[in-house]
Amino acid sequence: MAHFAAMKHFYHFMLLLLLVPVLSEAQDIALYEQINGQYDFLMIGNTMNLQENGANDPCLINTSSSAALFVNSTSTIHRAYLYWAGSGTGDFDVEFNGQPITASRTFSLIFSGTGLPFFSAFADVTQQVLDTGNGPYTLSELDVSPWLNPAQYCINGTNFAGWALLVVYEDPTLPLNQINIYDGLQGVPDSIVITLDSLNVIDDVGAKIGFIAWEGDRSIANGETLAINGSIIGNPPLNPSNNAFNGTNSFTGSTTLYNMDLDVYDIQNNISPGDTSAQISLSSAQDFVMINCIITKLNSQLPDATVVINNIERECNSKTVVLDYTVYNVNSTDVLPAGTPVSVYCLDQLISVFATVSELPVGGSESGQITVTLPAPVTDTFTLVMVADDQGNGNGIVTELQEDNNSYAIESSLITSPDFNELADLQSCNLGLSRGIFDFSNYDDLVKTDPLHSVTFHETLEDAEAGLNDIINTSAYEAQSTPKTIFVRVENEYCYSVTSFNLTVRNCPPTVYNYISANNDGLNDHFFIDGLRDIFLNFKLEIYNRWGVKIWEGNNNTEDWDGRPTRGLLVDSDIAPDGTYYYILYLNDPDYHQPLTGFLFLNR
Repeated sequence: MAHFAAMKHFYHFMLLLLLVPVLSEAQDIALYEQINGQYDFLMIGNTMNLQENGANDPCLINTSSSAALFVNSTSTIHRAYLYWAGSGTGDFDVEFNGQPITASRTFSLIFSGTGLPFFSAFADVTQQVLDTGNGPYTLSELDVSPWLNPAQYCINGTNFAGWALLVVYEDPTLPLNQINIYDGLQGVPDSIVITLDSLNVIDDVGAKIGFIAWEGDRSIANGETLAINGSIIGNPPLNPSNNAFNGTNSFTGSTTLYNMDLDVYDIQNNISPGDTSAQISLSSAQDFVMINCIITKLNSQLPDATVVINNIERECNSKTVVLDYTVYNVNSTDVLPAGTPVSVYCLDQLISVFATVSELPVGGSESGQITVTLPAPVTDTFTLVMVADDQGNGNGIVTELQEDNNSYAIESSLITSPDFNELADLQSCNLGLSRGIFDFSNYDDLVKTDPLHSVTFHETLEDAEAGLNDIINTSAYEAQSTPKTIFVRVENEYCYSVTSFNLTVRNCPPTVYNYISANNDGLNDHFFIDGLRDIFLNFKLEIYNRWGVKIWEGNNNTEDWDGRPTRGLLVDSDIAPDGTYYYILYLNDPDYHQPLTGFLFLNR
């Protein structure tokens, strides 16, 4: 708290006459963190001022100061938050026990009467304090000298710098408490009202409130009051009810904590069980006070049910999904009973209700899995909302520390089969008995609508759906019989589709090799027609000599002609004479209405 001296008294008097706003550009005190369990708090810190500012002040401020931390051996440090503040626009890089610290959060305030800025800064130093433990702590390299112009801060008695360490510790000997940490930067004169919300008062026994405040003056007690829920509080002789912020430390009893306060008040008689908020009122007719941090400790023995959907398992083309979930009782001060209901909603429709199986201790959790079916209107994306302590009608059965943190929402989408292009049927020449060879190697690309899709070909639908026994040789696939269906599996990252195309054969024109050397040398010993037998099953072949006399007739059941006549005058001859002969081939096929004719040459 600052000592304004004569100029300060005069200036404040002028402010009252002019009725101008006193402070601007402040950050309202608001909840920063809530901690539930067997916790309590303490604060250490020190001023950088050599004396209380004001009259006869040389306006010299150190750049470092020290304080000692002592935490009982039964206690474990849970949080350690460092605040520092001073005149000016801010020095946000300091050292704490020799380690460089940069502010992670900053606050500012302008005293509108003078237009002078003030600052505070915050850093989480939990790990450093855990590593160091009890002992001295020094904050250094806090330099506000660039702003200590005697015509400004010093002449108005608002020159200061200091630091504070807020430590929240856990101890098994403590009752279950709720620690709320509020911070910002708000100041007076003339008055401010700060509402502390998110409280949950179960029992007022042992309730207390702590303040980290800056720029308060011991020698100024002009209309200065601190009230909780309308009742003025004090902690005499350290903090009289008319001089709450007076450069004192409730933890050490120091009265020389110049221009800063680390104060704690018993508020057992100022709150009541069932309260969810408290109102802090601070007034000052003269003293300039800035509130940086407020800490409350309240006895609170309640669970706090929360839930998280950890994973969604979806099936291809299905509205049935499997949810992996975890119900927590983490930020709590009592067990969460077994049988706590949990509801699942989609499109504002209730789709499932289940309950926890086990009693969850403070800090405990329970994981499980449920299967739900999405509502019919869901066609693509959807949002699932899981609500702990909800019977399916928006009402729970458990009184909790927080009733507004039970919901968890997650967005997902249905897994649908990939699109594909239709494939044309393929046809090839009949190799006999409806056997054929086919090339569909380019169908891999033709069927895709997305180059990232993978494609496999299968002989059965079952193999395609299972992704088994895919056809390897797609460039020369031999179908042993036709018509035959080839099944195509088109697959993306999540799902697959199955399409198909058909293989058929046609009876291609046979190829006639019209030279016979009937000498039993194994070469051209018979009249061979490729693509005839087992293809044109009802064919008839006739051989004629040059005079038009039929000398041989055969079909699918006879051997190829070997040059021996079976009809006409030469029927008993061993082989027909060398020369040119003629054939007529009746294919008896609907695609070939006219017989094929030609000549052949026989040579022995």
